[in-house]
Amino acid sequence: MKIDCPVCRCKNSMVVITEAENIPYFGEIMESTAKCHKCGYKHSDIMCLEQKEPVKYSLKVDKSNLNARVIRSQSATISIPELGLKVEPGPRSQGYVSNIEGVINRFHDAVKTAMNLVDDEQSKKNALDLLEEIEKIKTGEITVTVVIEDPFGHSMIIHEDASKRGLSLEEINNLKTGFTVFENE
Repeated sequence: MKIDCPVCRCKNSMVVITEAENIPYFGEIMESTAKCHKCGYKHSDIMCLEQKEPVKYSLKVDKSNLNARVIRSQSATISIPELGLKVEPGPRSQGYVSNIEGVINRFHDAVKTAMNLVDDEQSKKNALDLLEEIEKIKTGEITVTVVIEDPFGHSMIIHEDASKRGLSLEEINNLKTGFTVFENE
């Protein structure tokens, strides 16, 4: 299918390709790619087509399990409660497959970016303290919990020590999904 490019506004210059596929752990997904042949703009996205049972995974993280596999869907909230860190899904959230160390590195990068955006010294000091704590996780000096909550059940932590449980209705209602929902009253 061809559409108008949202960047250069050229008529019918963007080719959109969609394809359904079955991926282990995620189930059926739809992959879409759009590329403008005029300006080169490209956008790719993967959307889970099936809904599974809402799920919460937790793993006490130490140096020995930094390689535990993590699958985070675009609808999941991931947090490290001991450090007060949380990433909630937004409209442009994307899923990823990584490991615990990769998740910790993502938090590190997010804190570093936030630190560069603030002007006051106390916020910068707090960010530096958080960065030090994150480094201590990677060296095994401290133990924390990585938690993934997914109202659509597509996320998981794959490790023998990871705990898994369903989410209550109240927990589900308190989670953001990243999707825009219109309610008709």
